Order: sequence, then C-alpha cells, then structure tokens
Amino acid sequence: MKTNPGRFFEDYRLGETIVHAVPRTISGGERALYHALYPARGAIHSSDEFARGCGLPAAPVDDLIAFHVVFGKTVPDISLNAVANLGYAEGRWLGQVYPGDTLRSESTVIGLKENSNGKSGVVYVRTRGINQRDEVVLEYVRWVMVKKGRADAPAPGAVVPSLAPVVVPEALVVPKRLDFSRYDFALAGERHRWADYAVGERIDHVDGVTVEEADHLMATRLWQNTSKVHFDVTQREDGRRLIYGGHVISLARALSFNGLANAQMIVALNAGAHANPCFAGDTVRAWSEVLDRAETAAPGVGALRLRLVAVKEGAAPFALKGADGKYLPEVLLDLDYWALVPR
Repeated sequence: MKTNPGRFFEDYRLGETIVHAVPRTISGGERALYHALYPARGAIHSSDEFARGCGLPAAPVDDLIAFHVVFGKTVPDISLNAVANLGYAEGRWLGQVYPGDTLRSESTVIGLKENSNGKSGVVYVRTRGINQRDEVVLEYVRWVMVKKGRADAPAPGAVVPSLAPVVVPEALVVPKRLDFSRYDFALAGERHRWADYAVGERIDHVDGVTVEEADHLMATRLWQNTSKVHFDVTQREDGRRLIYGGHVISLARALSFNGLANAQMIVALNAGAHANPCFAGDTVRAWSEVLDRAETAAPGVGALRLRLVAVKEGAAPFALKGADGKYLPEVLLDLDYWALVPR
C-alpha cells in the first residue's frame, strides 16, 4: 500500500520520535497571506524599520506563522484521524524566524490514554520546530483525540504526562538584542506600557470577524494542515467542516490588537483549550485578562501573562465557565500566553 491512511490511536508507541515531512522555506508570501487572512497589524512583524528600531535585524515573521507551519507538518502523522485537538502546554518560542529560513518538525510521544468508549484515545506529543541551522525555534506539548482503526485493538497502558501549569518567567527566551528603550508608541498604535496593565484587568477587544469557509480553507491549505475534519464534510455526523483551531487562535490574537497593540511578541504558550467547535458563519470576538507581569533583563522590555478568550456572537461579557465549571457553549478558545511589552 503506497498511500497514507494516517495513524490511529493503536499505532503510537510511548517514547517514539516522529520526523515529519516536508521541510518548508518561509518567504514574504506567508506574511502577506497571514495579513490577508487575519486583521494582524503588530508593528514589529509588519515593518523592517520598526523592528530595527527595536534592535532586531529585520521584521521576523509573526510568531503564529512559525506555530502554524510547525504544527501543520505534524498533522499527517499526529492528527490526520483526529476527532479534535484538545490542548497545549509548555510552549516556548526559542528563536525568531525570518524570510529565507527553512523549518521542519519532530514530535516525541510522551503520553497515551484510551478513552472509556474504546473508540478513540488521547495522544500527547512534544513537538519541536527546527531551522536550517538545527536550532530549535519553537517547542510545545499538545494532546489530541485520535480515532482507533480497530475497536478490538489492545490499548497501551495509560500514561498521562505531568505538565507545568505555566512557563515560569525565568524560562522565557527574549530575542537577542531586543531593545524597547526607544520604542515608538505612535507608530505602534497605542500608548499603553507594561506598567499600565494591572493583574486582574480585563479588556474587551470590541471588534469581531465572521468566519468564512473560503478563508478557513485557504488557511488550512496555507499551513498544510491536512486533518480530514477540516476538509471532508463526511467526517462528521453533522456534515460540517470543523474550523482549524489555529485559525481561531490567529483571529483572536489579531483582534486583541485593540487594547494590546504593544503586546508585540509571543514568547510562551502556558496552556490552551479549544473549548467548543467553530464553524463557518460564526462571528468571533475576543477579550483578554491580565494574569501576571514579569520583568526581563532586556532594556525596556517587560512580559505580560495574558488569557485570550475567543467567543461566538451573543456571549455574555467576560463570561467563561458555568456553575458546573465547564466552558460555556459560546466560548471557542481559552489561551494562556506570555507576550513582550515595552516598559
């Protein structure tokens, strides 16, 4: 058999490392398409001159471009037969990605647990994005629910990894030579500094974007995400294409510009949950909560720990979970991350 049916839950082995095909060289085209798909306008990723004013050699590609490219490589081996991507932890951006860099991905299986229904199981992997100089530029853990190919396939012993609830500030990697001491607030779009944000503060990002089938299909093809549930309407009983969770992440991150324009660079992903499915026609809105603040050794650079929540139209302001502790049905995404902000 020459075609690839994708792995099923029983095909994974604890501790194995999977080298994913195919390496991809990043160009300015990814940046242009990213800005066409999402209302992204962070200054440091938009302008070479702005980035140079902050000590960088040029504008790196958006942090989430690196994430999408690395993630997309893993799909044929990890989530081609997925029911849903469930969560993230221990994510760190370890180096910047510039046009001309080539990225590849590797994943190590760190946990396996069959579901009680016997029809699927959860696979935990630690993924690394590696550039042409063999430098790891991104790493993260994710867990995904994967179908079983055979209901009678024996289940491996359950192993659920112990994961850190947050990346500690000391482990954040600030880009070399990053310097916000001469940061241009006028060109960035807002005047708010690190000290202007208080722990516990919530920000309504006001704007919304209605998800279109065409945008989603272009995005999943751009990031080479081949998971069947994003393309093939026969994969779900309701006959609907599931919107790629990363598409929702990028929409919410771009919407957060209004109120967090100076949260320029994502440096860590502490946790994340795709709380409910998103479909074409849903209007996505976003709000953020400041969870923590930390200083860094870089001149003029501070870090904010932020909760980014994406919701569907009609959600109550700042509502997240019900009295039962479960996410409300209007909540699409709950993402916990660290971003670098001028002090």
